[in-house]
Parts: sequence; C-alpha cells; structure tokens
Amino acid sequence: MRLRRWSIVSLLVLLTSAVATIAIVVAGLISYPLVVSSSQDVAAKNLAQLANVTANAIDQQNFGAGAGAGVGQGLIRTLQRESVSAYLIPRGNPDLRDLPFDFPASYLDQLNQGTDVSGRVTSSQSEFLLEGRPIGIDGSVVLIQPISIAGASASTIIWRLVLALVVGLIIAIPLGFIAAQRLARPLRRASTAATSMTGGRRGVQLAVNGPREVDEISNSLTELDAALVASEARQREFLLSVSHEFRTPLTAVKGYSEAIADGVLTGNNAVDAARLISSESARLDRLVSDLLDLARLGAVDFAIESVKIDLQEFAGEVCEVWGYRCQDSHVNFSSEISVTTGFVGDPIRLRQVVDNLAENALRLSPSGSTLAIRIEQMDKSLVIEVRDSGPGLSPDDQKVAFDPGALYERFRGVRPVGTGIGLALVDRLATGMGGQARVGSAPEGGARFTVEIPNRSDT
Repeated sequence: MRLRRWSIVSLLVLLTSAVATIAIVVAGLISYPLVVSSSQDVAAKNLAQLANVTANAIDQQNFGAGAGAGVGQGLIRTLQRESVSAYLIPRGNPDLRDLPFDFPASYLDQLNQGTDVSGRVTSSQSEFLLEGRPIGIDGSVVLIQPISIAGASASTIIWRLVLALVVGLIIAIPLGFIAAQRLARPLRRASTAATSMTGGRRGVQLAVNGPREVDEISNSLTELDAALVASEARQREFLLSVSHEFRTPLTAVKGYSEAIADGVLTGNNAVDAARLISSESARLDRLVSDLLDLARLGAVDFAIESVKIDLQEFAGEVCEVWGYRCQDSHVNFSSEISVTTGFVGDPIRLRQVVDNLAENALRLSPSGSTLAIRIEQMDKSLVIEVRDSGPGLSPDDQKVAFDPGALYERFRGVRPVGTGIGLALVDRLATGMGGQARVGSAPEGGARFTVEIPNRSDT
C-alpha cells in the first residue's frame, strides 16, 4: 500500500537499482564456480609446467645431492613464490609415511613405470594439486600446491568482478534517475492538465514529445478537452433554447393572468385569455415532462414496463389521432400497418416515441405534403417509422439529430422548431427499451426516422 504513494521517479529508480542488484547477485552466483574451476585448471597447467622444468633441472644434477640441491636458484624462488613443495621419491617401494599428504599407490606405480602423474591428493588439513614426473636417476619428482592458492586467485577475480558490478550500479542509479525524470515530466504535465480540466479550465494543449504510450495519454486528454468544450457549448445552447421555450409561454400566462386579475379583460375576452393560458400551460407541462423524462432516462429509477400489447388497438389509436392532426393541418396522412397482437413492451413509452416523431414531422410538413407512419411487427421486434416530405436533413444534420438542442440551434429562425429535446427523448427511450433509433432520407423527400424495439417476451 505504501508503494502507491511513491512517485514514478522513485519507483523507476528503485526498480533500476533492484534489477542491477539482482544482476550482480546472479552474475556472482553463476561466475564463482566457473572462475574457481578455471583458476584451478590454470593452476594445474602452471604446476605441470613447473614439474616439467623441475624434472629437467634435476635430471641434469646428481640425484644423491638431496632435494633441491643443484637446482637453479630462480626455479627454487619460483616454487616458493607459488607455494609449491617438491619431493624426490626413489623408485621401487619406498617408505612414504613421512610425506605430509596421502600418496596413492596407483600414482607410485605410474611413476615407477615412467609415466607422468597429474591429480589431487589430500592431507588431514588440506587438498593439493599434484604433478609427478619420472627422472633419469632412478626416481621421480613430485610437486604439490594447495588448492586454496587457486581458490584465493578465484576469490580475487570474483571480488574484482563484484566491484565492477557495484561501480556499474552506482553509475546506473543516477542514470536511472535522469531517465525517470525525463519519462515522468510529460506524465506530470498530463496530470496538471487533467487537474486543470477538473477545475473547469478548457483549451488545454499538451506537447507530444514523450514515449509513445505517454503521447497517447496526451493526445487522449487533448481530444477529451475538445470534446468537453463542444459538449459544454452544446449544453449552454440547449439551456438557452429551453429558457427561451419556457419564457414565451410564461410571458403569455403571466400577461393574460394579470390582465384578468386587474379586470382589464372581462367577458368573452377573459374566456379567450383563459383558453390561451390553458394552452400555454399545457405546452409548459409538455416541456417539463419531456425534460424530466430525458433526465430520468439516465437514472436508475426510470421504469420500463413489460406488458402484453394489443398492437392492432395501439396502431388504430395512433392512426386515429395523427390522421385527425394531419387533416386539421391540411397534410396528407399515410399509414402502413402490419401487426398481430403478440408483443410485450411498454405501451406508454412506445406512444411517446410515435408522438414525438410525428409531432416533429408534422411541424415541418407544409400544407399539401405527406406524413407517413409505418408500424410493422417483425419476428422479434417492432419497427416504428415516421416519414415526411418536408425539407429533410443533410448528412451532417443526421449525425447530430438525436443530440439535445443541436437541430434547434441550427434551424432556429430558419424552420419551425420545437423544444429541441423531442428527438433526443426518442433516442433515449429507444435505448432504454433495448432498441435503437436511426435517421435517414425519406422517399417522400423529407426525413425518415426509424425506431426498432425488441419484443421483451424474448428477454
């Protein structure tokens, strides 16, 4: 848990040091037996060369002169420097009990036969390398060297190796620190930018000059900043449009209610004003309901009912209501109904989908044009399609058609627009019921909105 509080620089330096330390330990463990073995091999070869030189030197002297007598002083000093002991062994079966080591009988037999001997012997306290050479004066010379001498040489090599690795570790730590600092610098910038964005700052630009993964973080934060700017701008525009939609009916309600209260309007004029107040109140109620539904669609308490629906009755009500609305607006109404009765879903939400799409289409349909509603039951879903012959939507418009307030801002003052949340509500309702909403071009020349909702009896 404590490591989580460390900076990335500290962690990287710690990791670098740990890797270097492990490398030193592993290198030492692997190198030690190899170096010891190599040192002993070298010592054995050197001892063999000394044995050959000693045997040649003794061959030129009188055997009876005693051990080392007549041997060159340089050779004697070499033997002493290398901690090598020399012994003259007569041919035959001499008494070898005075030797400070156990001399195997097999070695004696080989020397008596004139064969060189190489091997190891032991004493009560140590182990020795041994080299034996027959000499031409009816005997042999035997050289021994403690194995600890070779081991000491190996230890010296190991310590030098460890020292070199430690020096490398000392150099690696500051280098790792510098590398970690360079790596952490763009991460710190990204963290600072993210904190600024959390505090509400926008327009943050991050330099892309780090490792690939860090650059990806910087690019993602830059893209997130741009998306937040666009989203917040859309939200502001949406709030402004909703405020405008509230203000218009509220102004009418306030003005006419004050006129009635002050007695300015009486009689039939008061009745007409009351009707207008009621109409504007209904408009406000619809706007508030749409906003609440739009907000609740993202909440856990938004309920979707699953009941068996009589689709023929449902389609009949839709056609009756919107056929009358189209007739009243001098718009031709076309219905394409192909349903049975076996469908499970939420009839209230389905009606909201149809009404919002039809309301939007009728608003944009000029007199004499056509509004078509298709309700078709598929194998496992219900398709609701609303088409019109109005001005339609461009490909760019279609991309943002279901964004709250997007089309409202584009066409305010250009086309008849509603609250700016109807299509967004349709999209959220479709998603909430497990389906999807799509937009395209209609054969009648306007827009085509299609919603497909799965049969909840299959879920």
